[in-house]
Amino acid sequence: MMKHILLINPNSSQATTSMMLAIAETAAEGRVAVVGATATRSPSMIVMPTELEASAAEVIEIGQAHAPDCVGIIVSAFGDPGAVELRRRVSVPVVGICEASMLEAAAGGRRFGVATTTPDLLDAIDQHAYRLGLDAQYCGIRCTADDPRKLVGDPRALHDNLAIEVQKSFEEDRAQAVIIGGGPLGHAAEALKATFEHPVLSPIACAVRYLQNRAA
Repeated sequence: MMKHILLINPNSSQATTSMMLAIAETAAEGRVAVVGATATRSPSMIVMPTELEASAAEVIEIGQAHAPDCVGIIVSAFGDPGAVELRRRVSVPVVGICEASMLEAAAGGRRFGVATTTPDLLDAIDQHAYRLGLDAQYCGIRCTADDPRKLVGDPRALHDNLAIEVQKSFEEDRAQAVIIGGGPLGHAAEALKATFEHPVLSPIACAVRYLQNRAA
């Protein structure tokens, strides 16, 4: 197989992996191939801290098995499970979509926020901003109210509910950029980019750009 970026979906949904791959391939602009790998031991959508933590081991296993054929690895769940440890174990660049999007959102000193659907993962998301040293620019998270798995199953409701939270982040939190926080929210993130005057970031596309910049 030709050298490629590996996108690991820590959620056990092949349909979600296919959606993520389509976004990543568009972001790659034909400069590099993107190949997906889907976890098998996690729920179809990770929404709880215990699920996020438990998914890390399989992410590391998948990443190590595929690393010899890769130019880089994306961990495509917003809590970046296993990304730090996988980076220690392989010789190619590894990035989680939370890390990549926060770094891009904060570029140039921008104030940024996150809009997401998973209230039980808010602490895990917060910790990434602090670990990256971006807490001075980070204005926090806005979260939808409905059950996240149900919401993801209704694309129009997902889009509309996230749009409300993005608007709050811009208007009430004074964000200059807002990240849509979740790999399974990828389609909504892409659609919302065209809705607002200020930047709305798709974390999967951010991760592709991060790896391409590392290879440049």
